[in-house]
Amino acid sequence: MFQCFTLDTTNGISHIQFNRPERMNSMTKEFWNEFPKAISEIETAGNTRVIVISSTGKHFSAGMDLSVFEANESLNTKTPLNRERLKQLVLFLQSGFNALGNARVPVIAAIQGACIGGALDLVSACDMRYATKDASFKIQEINLGMMADLGGLQRLPNALPDAILREMAFTGDALPASKAQALGFVNDLYETSDELIENVLSVAKKIATQSPLAISASKEALNFARDHSLADALVQCANLQAAIFNERDLMETMRAKKEKNTPNFENLHTQPLSI
Repeated sequence: MFQCFTLDTTNGISHIQFNRPERMNSMTKEFWNEFPKAISEIETAGNTRVIVISSTGKHFSAGMDLSVFEANESLNTKTPLNRERLKQLVLFLQSGFNALGNARVPVIAAIQGACIGGALDLVSACDMRYATKDASFKIQEINLGMMADLGGLQRLPNALPDAILREMAFTGDALPASKAQALGFVNDLYETSDELIENVLSVAKKIATQSPLAISASKEALNFARDHSLADALVQCANLQAAIFNERDLMETMRAKKEKNTPNFENLHTQPLSI
């Protein structure tokens, strides 16, 4: 169905796995159209409780494939109209990763090897990141005479210390996984890709057993608190709790604990394709 990755949804977990290891899973023109479509399909279906994004081969992703830059008229900046078209292109590319932050469900990245350029922008938009011990993270754009523009410079200040991020942005040097974990950017590290995927799916399964409504609201509250004052975030949290509190989910949780089994929650409603 997709050229650049596979998508499988099982037991509430939608697993997107990049499948072009021979090209370091670089992001081709097809990727930028397919990825937002996949996230939209997941959101619309309503049967997903968590999204996992992983990869194949030695490296997670080399970021933007250089073929995107070849003979691309949108990169022509000779006139104001040309520059406006480039702006719209950048906004379009950003929207693919914005979809991860806007998704109603948590998004987990499983990263092995190199995570470069646009791939770092992608994982910075995820809710959680797990990696192999040989993983590394690099703002590659500066090494190509460009500014990074797909969201990493805007999201990473919430995940990395300012001086560390500036060093990465200005030098183009890689941040090793061990340091990324020590700084809180990565949740945990694993020896092999198989161990990484096994443990990430275990975390995803645990999330999938929780109330989808409560998980979605928690993500919304966290995102709002990140971007607003404490006073505004507390009011938003109170309003959100009043809006989504579900006595059925509370009673179901208590029943499951008493009977020592897994609670049975309703999925989030499907999203309409149109009105």
